[in-house]
Amino acid sequence: MSIPHLFRCPISLDIFTDPVTLCTGQTYDRPCIERWLAAGHRTCPVTMQPLGDAAALVPNRTLRHLIERWLSADHQQLPGPAPPAAAITADADEEMPSLAALKRSLQPGANANKVAALRKAATLASESDVGRACMLQLGFLPVLLHLVFHPPWETATTDYLSSSEQEDLALQCALSLLPSSPASPEHGCLNVLGTDASLASFARLLERGGARVKASLCRLLEAIAAAPATRELALAAAASSPRVWHALLPLLQQHHEHGGDGRVVSAAAASAVAAVCGATPEHAIRHGAVPALLRCLSSWKAAASGKASGGGGANAAVAASALAALEAVAAGSEAGRRAVAREPGAVRALVRHVFMMSSSNEGSEHAVAALLAVCRESRAARGEAAAVGVVTQALLLLQSQCGVRAKTKARSLLKLFKSM
Repeated sequence: MSIPHLFRCPISLDIFTDPVTLCTGQTYDRPCIERWLAAGHRTCPVTMQPLGDAAALVPNRTLRHLIERWLSADHQQLPGPAPPAAAITADADEEMPSLAALKRSLQPGANANKVAALRKAATLASESDVGRACMLQLGFLPVLLHLVFHPPWETATTDYLSSSEQEDLALQCALSLLPSSPASPEHGCLNVLGTDASLASFARLLERGGARVKASLCRLLEAIAAAPATRELALAAAASSPRVWHALLPLLQQHHEHGGDGRVVSAAAASAVAAVCGATPEHAIRHGAVPALLRCLSSWKAAASGKASGGGGANAAVAASALAALEAVAAGSEAGRRAVAREPGAVRALVRHVFMMSSSNEGSEHAVAALLAVCRESRAARGEAAAVGVVTQALLLLQSQCGVRAKTKARSLLKLFKSM
């Protein structure tokens, strides 16, 4: 029997037996939230809002009645409520040892089966908001990152399978735990990549890992580029590493070489490159990001015209991220504009992507913005763009169902060429 999502307690993920609502508006099963409060927590598990000294538990009789009706339709009964918190506080550690024990089993030196423990942690982090909040509070994130970037090398010749399930699960779990806001202080844990040893492990996994590991590493790099807490340490180390760039840029081409997994990797790599280009365009220019991005666009255009493997929607997303990266380089500095303008075929490629025949015109917006940045500063670039039909492409974009921002930039581009 499948239990409706609204009938599940966000802590236990089981059906409510005695639903109660906190002042934050969140509903929990009474025994679960009483355990949480008895353990000394004074925040709402889902919203993390403070509850004050007196956390009132208001019975949610409407929800209980709905659950009883749903169960009666299936000839079942609601389970009886569990004992109150006072009866279980004394042995709370015995009844709820899971998270603390789980963290201990993942720490260095533990003899536990780390893969099995990581499977449990990944499930909890992916399915429960409360689980994620508790794991962050207990310090799971640095433990998981240590597992990935400080592997147990036994000898210099150890045949270590970098795409192993352990790295895959640990990365998936770490990404699930990362808060969505880049300004969150938890992102500071990613500064582990500021050390030489961790950065070497990162590059090794990016070179030799499986598709899922590579995609996860790219998403981690994207988070590092977006977080203020990691700009000066982790991002500076990764963006200045030739080895990281040499491993990262070829991943842009995998969207037509390795099927579905390759498209996932390329999409993640393109997003990571775009984020790094936006944060440190000078490093991207120095390590050859501009020609790599243009090769990515060329291969996407071939795929879109039927000359390469399928996956049009995913490939269009890769192209949009590549165009966003080129926009970031061109708009970021004078050196970036010169790098794009001087790269053979760059202006032509941008013009060809002004009007993208896809369900989303996000790529078109980035192409127009990059052209605006380059052509305003370079007469040669304006001449090349005009010769390959930028005006026609911009007019086609204006007649399409693109967004307001894309139309505004297209009009600015047309105005620029009208003044020539």
